[in-house]
Amino acid sequence: MTGEETREPPPTLPPLREVIARHGLGALKALGQNFLLDLNLTGRIARAAGPLEGHDIIEVGPGPGGLTRALLDAGARRVIAIERDRRCIPALEEIAAAWPGRLVIVEGDALETDMAALAGRPARIVANLPYNIATPLLVRWLQTEPWPPWYESLTLMFQKEVAERIVAAPGGKSYGRLAVLAQWRTRPRMLFFLF
Repeated sequence: MTGEETREPPPTLPPLREVIARHGLGALKALGQNFLLDLNLTGRIARAAGPLEGHDIIEVGPGPGGLTRALLDAGARRVIAIERDRRCIPALEEIAAAWPGRLVIVEGDALETDMAALAGRPARIVANLPYNIATPLLVRWLQTEPWPPWYESLTLMFQKEVAERIVAAPGGKSYGRLAVLAQWRTRPRMLFFLF
């Protein structure tokens, strides 16, 4: 055997639509949910986070686990999935069984979770954020002290209007507190639009 690691092929899991139907999952507006079902899209998001081998990933709001599967398939050492919606836990447990020891499910509110204590180093945050907590979470991550933070990168999905506020240029209509904070601490950029 050479010094290169070989990854196991991804386990065979049922299609997400089947998982959603079997567990009676429908995206709840009250929780800001938007489930990603397209495997090409979830794979693209996982690749946008860079090489994942050897990294712990924090994922907020995994829902039935579409992005979770892609992150594990892309080689993440461990995915720590923080999910508030108890209905999604059985679907995530199926993924955990398919990738033993690589998925940690944390049932709880991401706004009340000490993510730094959960993550190892090097950690990355990759998430299709629930829209009703996206901005508060981003602000919290950007205000982390001491700086540099416990995470090394953020790859996040936002509603288009929020993303435009994050990357807005000074003097522009969308420029404000969120842009100032994001651009003070990071080099934000929009990679692609989902819809």
